[in-house]
Amino acid sequence: MAGLKLEIAQQRAFASLEEEALLNVLRTADCLNRAFHLKTRDWGVTSTQYNVLRILRGAHPGGLTCSAIGRRMIAAEPDITRLLARLKTRKLIRQRRDSDDRRVVWTEISAAGLSLLEEMDPVIVRLPRELLGHLKQAELAELIRLLEMIRERNRERHEEAR
Repeated sequence: MAGLKLEIAQQRAFASLEEEALLNVLRTADCLNRAFHLKTRDWGVTSTQYNVLRILRGAHPGGLTCSAIGRRMIAAEPDITRLLARLKTRKLIRQRRDSDDRRVVWTEISAAGLSLLEEMDPVIVRLPRELLGHLKQAELAELIRLLEMIRERNRERHEEAR
């Protein structure tokens, strides 16, 4: 293994082991995200748009509000409204105003969106094994445990800051 320092051509030592770990997590997340994006772009959608479609398929036949979609996203998306507008232009989703509160917009996946996901599923289902299949089951379980522990700690700190 080359190591992050070599990958990014860094001359100086990292300031701490925590810094090296954090940069490794960020670099790895970017690497995996790029690989995922390369798969989804064959269908003309970004990995973020794919994530929204999967969320809406999970809520099907009902819909979700923008804020509910945002809470379920893998990566935070600052402009969900624009993201949804692009999906609506492609007729992958439908939107309607709430009958009780006109400010609330409900978003549902369309038949075309369901069809697109069905077409993508065989390729996307194989992707995690392609990207992480070289790890043993115990290593994957430990990786999941550590990542969840990091998120939980930082979620608590984020809530305290509010």
